[in-house]
Amino acid sequence: MTLVVAMLVGVVLGALVLMRLLDRHADRVEWRRLAALQPAVAERFEPEVIANLPEPARRYFGYTIRPGTPVLPVAEIDMRGQFSLGTKQQPDYRPMEARQILAAPDGFVWAMRTRGGMPVSGSDSGRWTRFRIFGLIPVARLGGDPDHTRSAFGRYVAESLFWTPAALLPGPGTTWQPVSENTARVTVRQGALEQAVDVTVDAAGRPVEVSFQRWSNANPDKVHRLQPFGGYLSDFREVGGYRLPFRVEAGNMFGSEDYFPFFLVDVTDIRFPRVPP
Repeated sequence: MTLVVAMLVGVVLGALVLMRLLDRHADRVEWRRLAALQPAVAERFEPEVIANLPEPARRYFGYTIRPGTPVLPVAEIDMRGQFSLGTKQQPDYRPMEARQILAAPDGFVWAMRTRGGMPVSGSDSGRWTRFRIFGLIPVARLGGDPDHTRSAFGRYVAESLFWTPAALLPGPGTTWQPVSENTARVTVRQGALEQAVDVTVDAAGRPVEVSFQRWSNANPDKVHRLQPFGGYLSDFREVGGYRLPFRVEAGNMFGSEDYFPFFLVDVTDIRFPRVPP
């Protein structure tokens, strides 16, 4: 009996290890696919491109992209900070590190791991959400359905306002409209997917607040529905002609008394991968 149990344990552990290896391989494949979307020969940003946009949008691009900067819509971001595994009442923040590739409107990969306590690691993307404890035991395996796809699309469109403003320059599938004196709304469409996101800028054009209605089941009913999501941006630094936030706070129910910032990060590096011509 002991031998049988040992064999069963070995089979289970082997299956879990194989699953982790396959997941990591999928991360690498998707990362390479998205990195390859960077143009080999990039156009240069000129203010004339944004001349017909609403004034807050012109201010946003005037601040985030310097004239003459290569138009690079794909970025890699390294970050560390705190990620909540709990609720507003009991947030249970954990120190974490993550790396991300962002290529709106085509996708993203966010690979993270927490530190201390029961370690959680895994990745989020436009195609899956896969996390495990102790690097082995699955605690979340989602994706491949319309709800996940729609929710993920909202995330990476919104995050492109943070870190890849070039991805949101006006063009096919991307339109801008005014909301108020300091707020503009960008709407991104790709196939059947559509997401509108509001960005609020200060007098200099610095984007200080991003908000949108996200398709999510992060609610007491655990039912997918549109609900407020958003956050605050700060600590702007120049990276290759772009001025980007190195501090982000974001969470569910943004703008209400139920707002819960579960994502608190400081960026440690931003890169724009280049594809050889």
